[in-house]
Amino acid sequence: MSQSSPTFTLSAMTLAIVSSLTPMSSYAVEDEKSSETEDYIEEVVATGTRLKGSAAAVIEERRNQAFVADIMGAEQISRSGDGDAAAALRRVTGLTLVDGKFIYVRGLGERYSSTQLNGAAVPSPDPTRSVIPLDLFPAEIIEGLSVQKSFSPSMPAAFGGGNVDIRLKSIPDSRVFNFSAKLGGNTNNFDQGLTTTGSDTDWLGQDDGSRDAPASITQYWAGIGESSKSLDYLSGSQSLEGLVDLNRDLTPKTASINPNVGFDLAFGDVFDYGNVEYGFLTTLAYDNAWQVAEEYQMDQWSSIDTDEGRKYTFIRGYDDILSTSHTVKTSYMINLGANYNKAHELSLNYIVLNDTEDKAKDKFGISNNVSPSENNAILNVKETSYEERSLTALQVSGQHTFTDLNLLGFDWIYSDSESNRYAPSGLSTNYIIADRNNDGIYDSETESSLRLGSTAARFNFQDLVDDVEHFSFNASLPIYLSNLEMEFKVGASFVDKTREADNRRFDLDTRALATGFDLTGNDINQILSDDKLTGVALSRSVLNDTTIDGDLYTAAQSIDAYYAEADFFINNRYRISGGVRFEDFSQTALPYDPFTGEVDLTKDQTSISDLTFTDDGIYPALALTYILNDEMQFRASFGQTVVRPDLREISAATYIDPLTEYPVSGTPGLKTTDMTNIDLRWEWYMPAGNNISVGLFTKSLDNPIEAVQSPAQDGPALIRMANGEDGYVKGIEFEFLQDLNILKGVLGSFGENSFISGNVTLSDSEITLDRQNIVDQTGVSTSITNLERRLTGHSEYVVNMQLGYDSSNGEHLATVVYNVFGERVIVAGIEGFEDAMEQPFHSLDVNYTYFPTFSSQVKFKLTNILDEKKEITFDDELLRSSTKGVGFSVSYKVEF
Repeated sequence: MSQSSPTFTLSAMTLAIVSSLTPMSSYAVEDEKSSETEDYIEEVVATGTRLKGSAAAVIEERRNQAFVADIMGAEQISRSGDGDAAAALRRVTGLTLVDGKFIYVRGLGERYSSTQLNGAAVPSPDPTRSVIPLDLFPAEIIEGLSVQKSFSPSMPAAFGGGNVDIRLKSIPDSRVFNFSAKLGGNTNNFDQGLTTTGSDTDWLGQDDGSRDAPASITQYWAGIGESSKSLDYLSGSQSLEGLVDLNRDLTPKTASINPNVGFDLAFGDVFDYGNVEYGFLTTLAYDNAWQVAEEYQMDQWSSIDTDEGRKYTFIRGYDDILSTSHTVKTSYMINLGANYNKAHELSLNYIVLNDTEDKAKDKFGISNNVSPSENNAILNVKETSYEERSLTALQVSGQHTFTDLNLLGFDWIYSDSESNRYAPSGLSTNYIIADRNNDGIYDSETESSLRLGSTAARFNFQDLVDDVEHFSFNASLPIYLSNLEMEFKVGASFVDKTREADNRRFDLDTRALATGFDLTGNDINQILSDDKLTGVALSRSVLNDTTIDGDLYTAAQSIDAYYAEADFFINNRYRISGGVRFEDFSQTALPYDPFTGEVDLTKDQTSISDLTFTDDGIYPALALTYILNDEMQFRASFGQTVVRPDLREISAATYIDPLTEYPVSGTPGLKTTDMTNIDLRWEWYMPAGNNISVGLFTKSLDNPIEAVQSPAQDGPALIRMANGEDGYVKGIEFEFLQDLNILKGVLGSFGENSFISGNVTLSDSEITLDRQNIVDQTGVSTSITNLERRLTGHSEYVVNMQLGYDSSNGEHLATVVYNVFGERVIVAGIEGFEDAMEQPFHSLDVNYTYFPTFSSQVKFKLTNILDEKKEITFDDELLRSSTKGVGFSVSYKVEF
């Protein structure tokens, strides 16, 4: 920034801090005007008064909230250096991030939270979770993130931990045209990683069709209502034709890793035509990143009790894993908006998000089911997976204020969105490495061969499409009397969701190959080359169809909701808000036999109606606020809500959980979880923007939905969804922001221009399980170790801290950000073994921004400076681990 930039006073500095670090309103006040000279004024507006207005909006919105909520703004997200909505939300009090995508609110799993886009329901492209993965949303398109933690009637009744509303950027107040580019990497990427051949368009995040299953195989895959043929019953020649046509050039190969690159572009403008104001905003973002990791995976073990405690022996798993993930994210958004007399506003929003991951693993370990001829050998599994996740949404909305009708307000939104998950050519190949020359070295290059057996390799092809149509409206009427302000609200919401899922998989049975076929090598494409397969005579199918009932399914969900709410503000001191919400819910999941195309009913189901789940109820909420004085207020709220099983949880389809790599299967007949929520909160808004808040919360659960596992026969344990008896979560939240001007006598000018903010959540939870009820519900035998334990995913503590510095001349900005969560249950233990716990991850990041000119900035970013790695343990024994490395990046942004 030029030397003529204004110098902040302490008050302006503190307000700037609040605007960037305190939860922020998306309705920021207009920039103030000044009577100074034009050249000098432009810089004051951009760096000073804009932040003042934002800070004022922050304080006012927090004080005016009837129900407990936290709101993050674009300034805060930018300051913390977070690249997407998921990473940004972990800074909010009581929130933790799981698998880099999913938010746990107050220690409750992702099924206990709901996600909206501009107030509308959106589908999820991830079949393993009930909510949309928040890493889909890049920070560049986000105006604000609202996290409501106490239930209000205008929110969905499926409200457990909280509701996250992603507010996208709208039309600007003036012309916007900026461009930024970034370059980065990771210390893990300095050594060689893994790559796959892929397709020519992978850099765009789009496969060109080379990974698709060939027509010689798909001709036997029928859709709903159509009969098909299992690949098991193909003739030898038919199966050989399919094998030859398959893309087998998928073996991971070691290679140098490219740097991470990306760019963002935004252009928008606003125009006036009499009483009409209209404008547009369009954004385009591209991100291409690599992540190399060293991993550890134990799948099965034996144990003995000794005087020193229980000792474990590794039986099956992989103690040497190299993985590489290549992600390409693209996003495009266009907003059109117009308003008349500031009283009637219409907007159209169209957004396309794409997130593609190409992942490769090279795994070395041992297995307990190798044949006697494979003794003294190690197992080498090479895995590749490719998935394209996308979300497309078209939203039309309106906000209207009728001044002639006592300021009657009316707003509405119509949203039509679709998510897709396209995952072709997933391949897992098993190789045996034998020490043939007895030199004690297992050489994967010279001593490896494709495994002889029915599961030498497995191919996966998956497709998932979710559609969600949502229409809602709200009407409000304010009434003003002496010493009494009232507002009455009514509204309705209608959501229809459909899903189609098609999962196909088959194994390669090398026993069907001709006797004496040479399986030597460590690349399936070379071992089974077209030349080697030419002329091979097969007596039976070489393709073993492992698609099962439920892999093909359709599902539908419908929610009709109505609510009424009233808000009373008495003598500017007492506030009473509350109301009720009615929801009529229905849900159906139809599993199909993949070979007949008919609905697959269990022995306890006589018709399709037995697969339909219905639920309706009335859900009340009440919030009380007492305003002690201009700085301090007290809140209390009560709400009754529900958490219903998701489409995937009532389907018998099986999927692989990406966090544990365990297979997970739904359970038809799951019950809803009824919840009672109570919040208490004290807030103190001090001069110059400093503030403190302390909150208490408790949530009781009836029939909580939890994951349980059954003993493994061959491979990882099977996870099933089941209902517990009851549970609770309760805790305390502490949040603060304080400038360090009080220490300027010690810290000098650093204290005048610095601040510290943070939040701490301490909580406890418990779930009670009944072993026999779970066996009856799931139909699988399980011997749960702890019938009373903490809820899955619950952390007893979450800590977020930020230390920031803004130079007096406005040219430098720096922030140190720290986050940690307490250990949490990932998989509940069985047969006397303890629960698998994800260990605390201490995240320390540093962000520095330099403003060389008024219209440009350079940002440097370091992440995971402590070089922490993710670990899952049980009974102090390592179960899973993955290194993360230290990330770094530099970006340059210019405004035209």
